[in-house]
Amino acid sequence: MSAPIVVLGAGAFGTALANLAARNGAHVILWARDAGHVEDMRRTRENARRLPGVKLAETIEPNANIARVGDAKIFLAATPAQALRDVARAAAPFVRNGADWLICAKGVERGTHAFLSDVVATELPGGVASILSGPSFAEDIAAGLPTAITLASPDVERAERLGRLLDSPTFRLYRSTDVRGAEIGGAAKNVLAIACGIAAGRKLGASAVAALTARGFAELSRFGRAFGARPETLMGLSGLGDLVLTCSSLQSRNFAFGHALGRGLGLSEAAGGKLAEGAFTARALVELAAERNVEMPISAVVDAIVSDQMSIDAAIESLLMRPKKSEV
Repeated sequence: MSAPIVVLGAGAFGTALANLAARNGAHVILWARDAGHVEDMRRTRENARRLPGVKLAETIEPNANIARVGDAKIFLAATPAQALRDVARAAAPFVRNGADWLICAKGVERGTHAFLSDVVATELPGGVASILSGPSFAEDIAAGLPTAITLASPDVERAERLGRLLDSPTFRLYRSTDVRGAEIGGAAKNVLAIACGIAAGRKLGASAVAALTARGFAELSRFGRAFGARPETLMGLSGLGDLVLTCSSLQSRNFAFGHALGRGLGLSEAAGGKLAEGAFTARALVELAAERNVEMPISAVVDAIVSDQMSIDAAIESLLMRPKKSEV
């Protein structure tokens, strides 16, 4: 029997990816920290908590025992971005040297300012990090709706090999070797989606949302260039493509969170018990930008709002009162 693939994190996205890999012939261990959640999935063959109505493929093995990952050579890290270090650290004693880590989370670690590929490099020195990022909702993937995203690896051969695990007629993977560029797009767009959600929730109009999306992309591009991302990556699926999706749909948790804030809900109520990664990434993103003298005014006001340091009205005024400038 071939080595299993491990999906770390039984959220909606991790579950959808586990089904893709299983349908391509893999035995998949779907790991979750919560033993009760795992037992529910084993009993019902469905992840009713995160992706209701979607049956788990027969070759998916829900498991809460982190030691069970030891036979795997390939890991799909679908945990929340801020939890990746703890999960990688817990798995490290059992992981083979040289294992592939396909990071499916999107964010920058708070406090350390570490990109997620660097978290893997630190906690799993023998591991090789790749990035899966682009415009994709778990529900669309699970339903077999057409989806195209970026798989970025340090080398082309690895990108091709990992891509074959998930490729399907409706799930199209575009290969890249720009790991940093792919993860920057995924992290920054979550923060910018909150801003667009606030504008929509405040009923500022479609023109305002479009302007924020465009100027947000300018911020994402400046930040990406400062950290060595390739322009074509930022213009591609993991940059502009993901930004457009998450800045325009209430299916996006970040846009929905911002939308609720714009309608006047408080921070806790707006979250509604769901994770909006951009709220955690905002501070790390703007602090990293400041280190490289990158101007990111939209991201900065999002950080101020989600840290309860600025009202939405004050944030809107601060953006409208910025000095006129050329469009660069």
